[in-house]
Amino acid sequence: MCAGAFGEKEVLLPERMLQFVHLPQQMPEKRNVLRRRTDFDEIYRQFEPDEAARQASRCSQCGVPFCLIHCPLHNNIPDWLKLAAEGRLEDAYEISSATNNFPEICGRICPQDRLCEGNCVLEKGHGAVTIGAVERFITDTAFERGWVKPIRPHRELALSVGIVGAGPAGLAAAEELRRQGYAVDVYDRYDRVGGLLIYGIPNFKLEKEVVLRRWRLLEESGVRFHLNTTLGKDISLETLRQRHAAVLIATGVYKPRELGGPGVGLEGIVPALDYLIASNRKGLGDPVPAFESGLLNAAGKQVVVIGGGDTAMDCVRTAVRQGATSVKCLYRRDRANMPGSMREVKNAEEEGVEFVWLAAPEAFFGEGSVRAVRAVRMRLGMPDASGRQSVHPEEGGHFMVPADLVIKALGFDPEPLPVLWNEPQLEVTRHGMVKINHRTFMTSLPGVFAAGDIVRGASLVVWAIRDGRDAAAQIHSYIQQSAQLAEAAD
Repeated sequence: MCAGAFGEKEVLLPERMLQFVHLPQQMPEKRNVLRRRTDFDEIYRQFEPDEAARQASRCSQCGVPFCLIHCPLHNNIPDWLKLAAEGRLEDAYEISSATNNFPEICGRICPQDRLCEGNCVLEKGHGAVTIGAVERFITDTAFERGWVKPIRPHRELALSVGIVGAGPAGLAAAEELRRQGYAVDVYDRYDRVGGLLIYGIPNFKLEKEVVLRRWRLLEESGVRFHLNTTLGKDISLETLRQRHAAVLIATGVYKPRELGGPGVGLEGIVPALDYLIASNRKGLGDPVPAFESGLLNAAGKQVVVIGGGDTAMDCVRTAVRQGATSVKCLYRRDRANMPGSMREVKNAEEEGVEFVWLAAPEAFFGEGSVRAVRAVRMRLGMPDASGRQSVHPEEGGHFMVPADLVIKALGFDPEPLPVLWNEPQLEVTRHGMVKINHRTFMTSLPGVFAAGDIVRGASLVVWAIRDGRDAAAQIHSYIQQSAQLAEAAD
Protein backbone atom coordinates (compact mmCIF):
# COMPACT_ATOMS: atom_id res chain seq x y z
CA MET A 1 0.00 0.00 0.00
CA CYS A 2 1.05 3.57 -0.59
CA ALA A 3 -0.53 6.85 0.43
CA GLY A 4 2.13 9.56 0.43
CA ALA A 5 2.98 9.52 -3.25
CA PHE A 6 -0.59 10.25 -4.29
CA GLY A 7 -1.75 12.40 -1.40
CA GLU A 8 -3.84 11.50 1.64
CA LYS A 9 -5.97 8.89 -0.07
CA GLU A 10 -4.63 5.37 0.43
CA VAL A 11 -3.98 3.70 -2.90
CA LEU A 12 -3.52 0.00 -3.57
CA LEU A 13 -0.58 -0.35 -5.93
CA PRO A 14 -0.01 -3.36 -8.18
CA GLU A 15 2.62 -5.81 -6.97
CA ARG A 16 4.62 -5.77 -10.21
CA MET A 17 4.56 -4.82 -13.89
CA LEU A 18 3.25 -6.90 -16.82
CA GLN A 19 -0.26 -6.73 -15.40
CA PHE A 20 -1.74 -6.73 -18.90
CA VAL A 21 -2.38 -10.46 -18.41
CA HIS A 22 -4.80 -9.63 -15.57
CA LEU A 23 -5.98 -6.08 -16.23
CA PRO A 24 -7.89 -4.90 -19.34
CA GLN A 25 -7.12 -1.65 -21.07
CA GLN A 26 -9.05 1.24 -19.54
CA MET A 27 -9.27 4.78 -20.89
CA PRO A 28 -10.29 7.63 -18.61
CA GLU A 29 -14.06 7.94 -18.45
CA LYS A 30 -15.65 10.13 -21.10
CA ARG A 31 -18.27 12.65 -20.16
CA ASN A 32 -21.81 11.84 -21.26
CA VAL A 33 -22.15 12.60 -24.96
CA LEU A 34 -25.38 14.57 -24.56
CA ARG A 35 -23.72 16.81 -21.99
CA ARG A 36 -20.42 17.27 -23.78
CA ARG A 37 -22.19 18.29 -27.02
CA THR A 38 -23.41 21.41 -25.23
CA ASP A 39 -20.14 22.78 -23.82
CA PHE A 40 -16.42 23.06 -24.55
CA ASP A 41 -15.11 21.31 -21.45
CA GLU A 42 -12.54 18.53 -21.91
CA ILE A 43 -14.36 15.29 -22.64
CA TYR A 44 -12.03 12.91 -20.76
CA ARG A 45 -12.10 12.85 -16.98
CA GLN A 46 -8.83 12.59 -15.07
CA PHE A 47 -7.64 9.17 -13.92
CA GLU A 48 -7.99 8.44 -10.24
CA PRO A 49 -4.59 7.60 -8.66
CA ASP A 50 -5.31 3.88 -8.37
CA GLU A 51 -6.60 3.77 -11.97
CA ALA A 52 -3.43 5.44 -13.23
CA ALA A 53 -1.23 3.04 -11.25
CA ARG A 54 -3.08 -0.01 -12.53
CA GLN A 55 -3.00 1.12 -16.15
CA ALA A 56 0.71 1.96 -15.93
CA SER A 57 1.37 -1.51 -14.47
CA ARG A 58 0.06 -3.09 -17.68
CA CYS A 59 3.32 -2.10 -19.43
CA SER A 60 5.31 -5.16 -20.53
CA GLN A 61 8.66 -3.34 -20.08
CA CYS A 62 9.83 -4.37 -23.56
CA GLY A 63 13.48 -4.91 -24.27
CA VAL A 64 12.94 -2.87 -27.45
CA PRO A 65 10.18 -0.37 -26.56
CA PHE A 66 8.40 0.54 -29.80
CA CYS A 67 6.43 3.22 -27.94
CA LEU A 68 9.69 5.10 -27.30
CA ILE A 69 10.98 4.54 -30.83
CA HIS A 70 7.81 5.88 -32.43
CA CYS A 71 7.56 8.93 -30.16
CA PRO A 72 9.12 11.94 -31.95
CA LEU A 73 10.61 13.02 -28.61
CA HIS A 74 11.81 9.49 -27.75
CA ASN A 75 10.25 9.83 -24.32
CA ASN A 76 11.42 7.22 -21.82
CA ILE A 77 7.89 5.86 -21.60
CA PRO A 78 8.53 2.43 -19.99
CA ASP A 79 10.59 4.09 -17.23
CA TRP A 80 7.98 6.60 -16.18
CA LEU A 81 5.18 4.05 -16.49
CA LYS A 82 7.03 1.81 -14.04
CA LEU A 83 7.58 4.70 -11.64
CA ALA A 84 3.90 5.67 -11.88
CA ALA A 85 2.86 2.07 -11.17
CA GLU A 86 5.06 2.14 -8.07
CA GLY A 87 3.50 5.39 -6.87
CA ARG A 88 6.71 7.38 -7.42
CA LEU A 89 4.98 10.17 -9.30
CA GLU A 90 7.53 12.91 -8.63
CA ASP A 91 10.27 10.70 -10.08
CA ALA A 92 7.97 9.83 -12.97
CA TYR A 93 7.49 13.52 -13.72
CA GLU A 94 11.24 14.15 -13.65
CA ILE A 95 11.80 11.39 -16.22
CA SER A 96 8.87 12.51 -18.38
CA SER A 97 9.81 16.20 -18.40
CA ALA A 98 13.47 15.44 -19.13
CA THR A 99 12.61 14.78 -22.79
CA ASN A 100 9.31 16.67 -23.16
CA ASN A 101 8.82 20.33 -22.31
CA PHE A 102 5.01 20.05 -22.25
CA PRO A 103 3.96 16.49 -21.33
CA GLU A 104 0.57 17.66 -20.04
CA ILE A 105 -0.17 19.07 -23.51
CA CYS A 106 1.08 16.05 -25.43
CA GLY A 107 -0.88 13.78 -23.10
CA ARG A 108 -4.04 15.58 -24.22
CA ILE A 109 -3.60 16.26 -27.92
CA CYS A 110 -1.00 13.86 -29.33
CA PRO A 111 -2.53 11.25 -31.66
CA GLN A 112 -1.29 8.41 -29.45
CA ASP A 113 -3.23 5.92 -31.57
CA ARG A 114 -0.83 6.75 -34.44
CA LEU A 115 2.35 7.09 -32.36
CA CYS A 116 3.24 5.51 -29.01
CA GLU A 117 0.04 3.59 -28.26
CA GLY A 118 -0.44 2.56 -31.87
CA ASN A 119 2.98 0.85 -31.73
CA CYS A 120 2.62 -0.70 -28.27
CA VAL A 121 3.27 -4.46 -28.52
CA LEU A 122 0.08 -5.03 -26.52
CA GLU A 123 -2.10 -3.20 -29.07
CA LYS A 124 -2.97 -6.43 -30.88
CA GLY A 125 -4.75 -8.79 -28.55
CA HIS A 126 -4.55 -6.98 -25.21
CA GLY A 127 -5.07 -3.30 -25.97
CA ALA A 128 -2.26 -0.74 -25.74
CA VAL A 129 -1.16 0.80 -22.47
CA THR A 130 -3.02 4.11 -22.11
CA ILE A 131 0.21 6.10 -22.29
CA GLY A 132 -1.30 9.51 -23.03
CA ALA A 133 -3.76 9.44 -20.15
CA VAL A 134 -1.05 8.37 -17.66
CA GLU A 135 1.29 11.09 -19.01
CA ARG A 136 -1.42 13.70 -18.48
CA PHE A 137 -2.14 12.38 -14.96
CA ILE A 138 1.53 12.49 -13.95
CA THR A 139 2.06 16.08 -15.07
CA ASP A 140 -1.25 17.45 -13.77
CA THR A 141 -0.41 15.86 -10.41
CA ALA A 142 3.05 17.46 -10.55
CA PHE A 143 1.48 20.90 -11.01
CA GLU A 144 -1.04 20.26 -8.20
CA ARG A 145 1.72 19.13 -5.82
CA GLY A 146 4.01 22.06 -6.64
CA TRP A 147 6.75 19.90 -8.16
CA VAL A 148 6.92 21.98 -11.34
CA LYS A 149 9.28 24.86 -10.60
CA PRO A 150 10.42 27.91 -12.59
CA ILE A 151 13.80 27.57 -14.26
CA ARG A 152 16.73 28.85 -12.23
CA PRO A 153 19.88 28.59 -14.36
CA HIS A 154 23.13 27.67 -12.60
CA ARG A 155 24.66 30.79 -14.14
CA GLU A 156 23.38 33.72 -16.13
CA LEU A 157 25.03 34.36 -19.49
CA ALA A 158 25.50 37.88 -20.79
CA LEU A 159 23.95 36.89 -24.09
CA SER A 160 20.40 36.82 -25.41
CA VAL A 161 18.43 34.88 -28.01
CA GLY A 162 15.41 36.21 -29.88
CA ILE A 163 12.62 33.81 -30.84
CA VAL A 164 9.95 34.72 -33.39
CA GLY A 165 6.78 32.78 -32.58
CA ALA A 166 5.27 31.73 -29.25
CA GLY A 167 3.92 28.38 -30.42
CA PRO A 168 5.17 24.98 -29.24
CA ALA A 169 8.48 25.07 -31.18
CA GLY A 170 9.33 28.56 -29.96
CA LEU A 171 8.30 27.86 -26.37
CA ALA A 172 10.25 24.60 -26.21
CA ALA A 173 13.35 26.37 -27.51
CA ALA A 174 12.82 29.24 -25.08
CA GLU A 175 12.71 26.87 -22.13
CA GLU A 176 15.84 24.97 -23.23
CA LEU A 177 17.84 28.16 -23.86
CA ARG A 178 16.73 29.73 -20.59
CA ARG A 179 17.91 26.59 -18.81
CA GLN A 180 21.35 27.21 -20.31
CA GLY A 181 21.33 30.71 -18.81
CA TYR A 182 20.55 32.84 -21.86
CA ALA A 183 18.26 35.84 -21.71
CA VAL A 184 15.36 34.88 -23.98
CA ASP A 185 12.98 37.25 -25.74
CA VAL A 186 9.96 35.81 -27.57
CA TYR A 187 8.14 37.93 -30.16
CA ASP A 188 4.62 37.01 -31.29
CA ARG A 189 1.91 38.74 -33.32
CA TYR A 190 -0.91 37.44 -31.13
CA ASP A 191 -2.01 38.83 -27.78
CA ARG A 192 -1.53 35.56 -25.91
CA VAL A 193 1.24 32.99 -25.74
CA GLY A 194 0.68 29.58 -27.28
CA GLY A 195 -0.01 30.08 -30.98
CA LEU A 196 -2.35 27.38 -32.26
CA LEU A 197 -2.40 25.78 -28.80
CA ILE A 198 -4.54 28.75 -27.76
CA TYR A 199 -6.30 29.79 -30.93
CA GLY A 200 -6.41 26.67 -33.10
CA ILE A 201 -7.21 23.80 -30.73
CA PRO A 202 -10.64 23.78 -29.06
CA ASN A 203 -11.09 23.62 -25.30
CA PHE A 204 -12.65 20.16 -25.38
CA LYS A 205 -9.22 18.82 -26.38
CA LEU A 206 -6.99 21.30 -24.56
CA GLU A 207 -8.28 23.65 -21.90
CA LYS A 208 -6.68 27.06 -22.25
CA GLU A 209 -5.62 27.19 -18.60
CA VAL A 210 -3.23 24.30 -19.31
CA VAL A 211 -1.38 26.52 -21.82
CA LEU A 212 -1.69 29.70 -19.78
CA ARG A 213 -0.04 28.15 -16.72
CA ARG A 214 2.97 27.25 -18.90
CA TRP A 215 3.07 30.88 -20.03
CA ARG A 216 3.12 32.02 -16.39
CA LEU A 217 5.83 29.49 -15.55
CA LEU A 218 8.06 30.68 -18.41
CA GLU A 219 7.62 34.30 -17.33
CA GLU A 220 8.57 33.30 -13.77
CA SER A 221 11.62 31.64 -15.29
CA GLY A 222 12.71 34.95 -16.81
CA VAL A 223 11.56 34.54 -20.42
CA ARG A 224 10.39 37.90 -21.77
CA PHE A 225 7.40 38.00 -24.12
CA HIS A 226 6.74 40.79 -26.63
CA LEU A 227 3.15 40.24 -27.75
CA ASN A 228 1.15 42.05 -30.45
CA THR A 229 4.47 42.36 -32.27
CA THR A 230 4.52 41.53 -35.98
CA LEU A 231 7.87 41.02 -37.65
CA GLY A 232 8.23 43.14 -40.76
CA LYS A 233 5.74 45.65 -39.40
CA ASP A 234 6.52 46.46 -35.76
CA ILE A 235 10.13 45.29 -35.81
CA SER A 236 12.54 44.03 -38.45
CA LEU A 237 14.51 40.80 -38.57
CA GLU A 238 17.68 42.88 -38.98
CA THR A 239 16.92 44.67 -35.70
CA LEU A 240 16.56 41.32 -33.94
CA ARG A 241 19.85 40.11 -35.42
CA GLN A 242 21.60 43.18 -34.03
CA ARG A 243 19.87 42.85 -30.66
CA HIS A 244 20.51 39.14 -30.04
CA ALA A 245 23.38 36.67 -30.34
CA ALA A 246 21.07 34.41 -32.37
CA VAL A 247 17.51 34.42 -33.68
CA LEU A 248 15.12 31.49 -34.08
CA ILE A 249 12.24 31.63 -36.57
CA ALA A 250 9.37 29.49 -35.25
CA THR A 251 6.35 31.17 -36.75
CA GLY A 252 4.45 28.07 -37.87
CA VAL A 253 2.29 28.04 -41.01
CA TYR A 254 -1.08 29.76 -41.11
CA LYS A 255 -1.98 30.42 -44.74
CA PRO A 256 -4.99 28.21 -45.64
CA ARG A 257 -4.95 26.07 -48.74
CA GLU A 258 -7.70 27.13 -51.10
CA LEU A 259 -10.55 25.30 -52.79
CA GLY A 260 -11.28 25.56 -56.47
CA GLY A 261 -14.49 25.28 -58.44
CA PRO A 262 -17.50 27.45 -59.35
CA GLY A 263 -19.06 29.37 -56.48
CA VAL A 264 -16.02 29.16 -54.23
CA GLY A 265 -16.26 32.90 -53.51
CA LEU A 266 -19.75 32.74 -52.00
CA GLU A 267 -20.25 34.09 -48.49
CA GLY A 268 -20.28 31.34 -45.90
CA ILE A 269 -17.27 29.45 -47.30
CA VAL A 270 -14.59 30.11 -44.68
CA PRO A 271 -11.08 28.91 -43.76
CA ALA A 272 -10.86 26.48 -40.85
CA LEU A 273 -8.42 28.59 -38.87
CA ASP A 274 -10.59 31.73 -39.09
CA TYR A 275 -13.49 29.65 -37.78
CA LEU A 276 -11.51 28.07 -34.92
CA ILE A 277 -9.87 31.34 -33.89
CA ALA A 278 -13.29 33.01 -33.68
CA SER A 279 -14.63 30.18 -31.53
CA ASN A 280 -11.60 30.14 -29.23
CA ARG A 281 -11.59 33.91 -28.84
CA LYS A 282 -15.30 33.79 -27.97
CA GLY A 283 -14.50 31.19 -25.31
CA LEU A 284 -11.74 33.42 -23.94
CA GLY A 285 -14.22 36.29 -23.59
CA ASP A 286 -12.89 38.43 -26.44
CA PRO A 287 -15.22 40.47 -28.68
CA VAL A 288 -15.58 38.63 -31.99
CA PRO A 289 -17.70 40.59 -34.52
CA ALA A 290 -17.57 37.81 -37.13
CA PHE A 291 -18.93 35.35 -34.57
CA GLU A 292 -21.65 37.69 -33.37
CA SER A 293 -22.75 38.43 -36.94
CA GLY A 294 -23.05 34.72 -37.63
CA LEU A 295 -20.39 34.60 -40.36
CA LEU A 296 -18.13 32.37 -38.22
CA ASN A 297 -20.82 30.82 -36.05
CA ALA A 298 -22.42 27.45 -36.84
CA ALA A 299 -25.51 27.93 -34.66
CA GLY A 300 -28.67 26.83 -36.52
CA LYS A 301 -26.79 26.03 -39.72
CA GLN A 302 -26.18 23.02 -41.92
CA VAL A 303 -22.41 22.72 -41.78
CA VAL A 304 -20.12 20.96 -44.25
CA VAL A 305 -16.44 20.58 -43.37
CA ILE A 306 -14.08 19.65 -46.18
CA GLY A 307 -10.93 17.77 -45.18
CA GLY A 308 -9.79 14.75 -43.23
CA GLY A 309 -7.10 15.86 -40.78
CA ASP A 310 -7.17 16.79 -37.12
CA THR A 311 -8.12 20.38 -37.97
CA ALA A 312 -11.24 19.08 -39.73
CA MET A 313 -12.08 17.07 -36.60
CA ASP A 314 -11.71 20.20 -34.48
CA CYS A 315 -14.10 22.04 -36.81
CA VAL A 316 -16.84 19.41 -36.94
CA ARG A 317 -16.83 18.96 -33.17
CA THR A 318 -16.86 22.73 -32.61
CA ALA A 319 -19.84 23.10 -34.95
CA VAL A 320 -21.77 20.49 -32.95
CA ARG A 321 -21.19 22.46 -29.75
CA GLN A 322 -22.22 25.73 -31.36
CA GLY A 323 -25.63 24.25 -32.15
CA ALA A 324 -25.44 23.37 -35.84
CA THR A 325 -28.55 21.60 -37.14
CA SER A 326 -26.36 19.10 -39.02
CA VAL A 327 -22.63 18.55 -39.44
CA LYS A 328 -21.13 16.59 -42.34
CA CYS A 329 -17.47 15.95 -43.10
CA LEU A 330 -16.55 15.37 -46.75
CA TYR A 331 -13.31 13.49 -47.30
CA ARG A 332 -12.07 12.27 -50.67
CA ARG A 333 -10.52 9.06 -49.36
CA ASP A 334 -11.92 6.38 -47.06
CA ARG A 335 -11.69 5.96 -43.30
CA ALA A 336 -8.55 3.80 -43.48
CA ASN A 337 -6.70 6.51 -45.46
CA MET A 338 -7.76 9.43 -43.31
CA PRO A 339 -4.77 11.36 -41.88
CA GLY A 340 -6.58 12.42 -38.70
CA SER A 341 -6.67 10.48 -35.44
CA MET A 342 -9.16 7.59 -35.46
CA ARG A 343 -9.88 8.37 -31.83
CA GLU A 344 -11.02 11.84 -32.88
CA VAL A 345 -13.18 10.38 -35.65
CA LYS A 346 -14.88 8.11 -33.13
CA ASN A 347 -15.47 10.99 -30.72
CA ALA A 348 -16.98 13.05 -33.55
CA GLU A 349 -19.28 10.23 -34.63
CA GLU A 350 -20.48 9.79 -31.04
CA GLU A 351 -21.34 13.48 -31.00
CA GLY A 352 -23.47 13.26 -34.15
CA VAL A 353 -21.10 14.13 -36.98
CA GLU A 354 -21.80 12.36 -40.29
CA PHE A 355 -18.76 11.37 -42.36
CA VAL A 356 -19.18 11.22 -46.11
CA TRP A 357 -16.26 9.11 -47.27
CA LEU A 358 -14.88 9.04 -50.82
CA ALA A 359 -16.47 12.38 -51.67
CA ALA A 360 -14.91 15.55 -53.06
CA PRO A 361 -16.51 18.98 -53.61
CA GLU A 362 -16.85 20.24 -57.19
CA ALA A 363 -18.98 23.37 -57.02
CA PHE A 364 -20.91 25.59 -54.60
CA PHE A 365 -24.38 27.01 -55.12
CA GLY A 366 -26.31 29.91 -53.64
CA GLU A 367 -27.30 33.51 -54.26
CA GLY A 368 -24.79 35.62 -52.37
CA SER A 369 -24.40 33.00 -49.63
CA VAL A 370 -23.67 29.31 -50.02
CA ARG A 371 -26.68 27.00 -49.86
CA ALA A 372 -25.37 23.70 -51.24
CA VAL A 373 -22.25 21.81 -52.22
CA ARG A 374 -22.12 19.64 -55.32
CA ALA A 375 -19.81 16.71 -54.64
CA VAL A 376 -18.67 13.70 -56.61
CA ARG A 377 -18.07 10.15 -55.45
CA MET A 378 -14.46 9.01 -55.61
CA ARG A 379 -12.76 5.65 -55.92
CA LEU A 380 -9.30 4.65 -54.75
CA GLY A 381 -6.62 3.64 -57.22
CA MET A 382 -2.98 2.66 -57.07
CA PRO A 383 -0.57 4.44 -54.69
CA ASP A 384 0.75 7.75 -56.02
CA ALA A 385 4.20 9.33 -55.58
CA SER A 386 3.48 10.00 -51.89
CA GLY A 387 2.70 6.33 -51.25
CA ARG A 388 -0.99 7.01 -50.63
CA GLN A 389 -3.70 5.60 -52.83
CA SER A 390 -4.64 7.93 -55.65
CA VAL A 391 -8.27 9.03 -56.01
CA HIS A 392 -10.40 9.21 -59.13
CA PRO A 393 -13.97 10.57 -59.66
CA GLU A 394 -16.73 8.06 -60.31
CA GLU A 395 -18.55 8.66 -63.56
CA GLY A 396 -22.08 9.87 -62.83
CA GLY A 397 -21.29 10.05 -59.12
CA HIS A 398 -22.50 13.60 -58.48
CA PHE A 399 -24.72 14.47 -55.52
CA MET A 400 -25.82 17.57 -53.61
CA VAL A 401 -25.26 18.38 -49.95
CA PRO A 402 -27.22 21.25 -48.33
CA ALA A 403 -24.92 23.75 -46.61
CA ASP A 404 -25.25 27.14 -44.93
CA LEU A 405 -21.63 27.12 -43.76
CA VAL A 406 -18.71 25.43 -45.53
CA ILE A 407 -15.42 25.16 -43.65
CA LYS A 408 -12.22 24.56 -45.62
CA ALA A 409 -9.87 22.33 -43.60
CA LEU A 410 -7.41 21.43 -46.34
CA GLY A 411 -4.18 22.21 -44.52
CA PHE A 412 -1.85 25.20 -44.32
CA ASP A 413 0.98 26.71 -46.33
CA PRO A 414 3.65 29.19 -45.24
CA GLU A 415 3.34 32.90 -45.78
CA PRO A 416 6.03 34.47 -48.02
CA LEU A 417 8.39 35.50 -45.21
CA PRO A 418 11.18 36.98 -47.38
CA VAL A 419 8.59 39.37 -48.85
CA LEU A 420 6.69 40.11 -45.63
CA TRP A 421 9.92 40.69 -43.71
CA ASN A 422 11.78 42.44 -46.55
CA GLU A 423 14.56 39.87 -46.26
CA PRO A 424 15.24 38.63 -49.79
CA GLN A 425 18.37 36.80 -48.60
CA LEU A 426 16.29 34.50 -46.41
CA GLU A 427 16.11 31.44 -48.62
CA VAL A 428 12.98 29.31 -48.84
CA THR A 429 12.18 26.03 -50.53
CA ARG A 430 10.01 25.75 -53.64
CA HIS A 431 7.10 25.12 -51.25
CA GLY A 432 7.81 28.34 -49.34
CA MET A 433 9.25 26.73 -46.19
CA VAL A 434 12.33 28.33 -44.67
CA LYS A 435 15.39 26.50 -45.97
CA ILE A 436 17.82 25.31 -43.29
CA ASN A 437 20.86 23.14 -42.87
CA HIS A 438 19.09 20.18 -41.25
CA ARG A 439 22.12 19.35 -39.18
CA THR A 440 22.57 22.81 -37.67
CA PHE A 441 19.05 24.32 -38.14
CA MET A 442 20.70 27.48 -39.48
CA THR A 443 19.08 29.38 -42.36
CA SER A 444 20.87 31.17 -45.19
CA LEU A 445 21.37 34.11 -42.79
CA PRO A 446 24.26 33.62 -40.32
CA GLY A 447 23.02 33.38 -36.75
CA VAL A 448 19.39 32.95 -37.82
CA PHE A 449 17.84 29.52 -37.23
CA ALA A 450 14.41 28.05 -37.96
CA ALA A 451 12.36 25.18 -36.54
CA GLY A 452 8.88 23.68 -36.45
CA ASP A 453 6.16 23.90 -39.07
CA ILE A 454 7.84 26.76 -40.92
CA VAL A 455 10.54 24.24 -41.85
CA ARG A 456 8.74 20.89 -42.06
CA GLY A 457 5.25 22.06 -43.03
CA ALA A 458 2.06 21.70 -41.01
CA SER A 459 2.65 18.85 -38.59
CA LEU A 460 2.04 17.64 -35.04
CA VAL A 461 2.69 19.63 -31.87
CA VAL A 462 5.04 16.90 -30.65
CA TRP A 463 7.23 17.36 -33.73
CA ALA A 464 7.31 21.12 -33.14
CA ILE A 465 8.52 20.50 -29.57
CA ARG A 466 11.20 18.13 -30.87
CA ASP A 467 12.37 20.68 -33.45
CA GLY A 468 12.43 23.48 -30.87
CA ARG A 469 14.57 21.40 -28.50
CA ASP A 470 16.99 20.38 -31.27
CA ALA A 471 17.26 23.93 -32.59
CA ALA A 472 18.00 25.24 -29.08
CA ALA A 473 20.89 22.79 -28.76
CA GLN A 474 22.32 23.96 -32.08
CA ILE A 475 21.88 27.64 -31.15
CA HIS A 476 23.77 27.03 -27.89
CA SER A 477 26.58 25.30 -29.80
CA TYR A 478 26.75 28.15 -32.34
CA ILE A 479 26.92 30.87 -29.70
CA GLN A 480 29.58 29.04 -27.70
CA GLN A 481 31.71 28.43 -30.80
CA SER A 482 31.33 32.07 -31.83
CA ALA A 483 32.45 33.17 -28.37
CA GLN A 484 35.49 30.88 -28.53
CA LEU A 485 36.45 32.22 -31.96
CA ALA A 486 36.11 35.79 -30.68
CA GLU A 487 38.36 35.01 -27.72
CA ALA A 488 40.95 33.40 -29.98
CA ALA A 489 40.91 36.45 -32.26
CA ASP A 490 41.62 38.73 -29.29
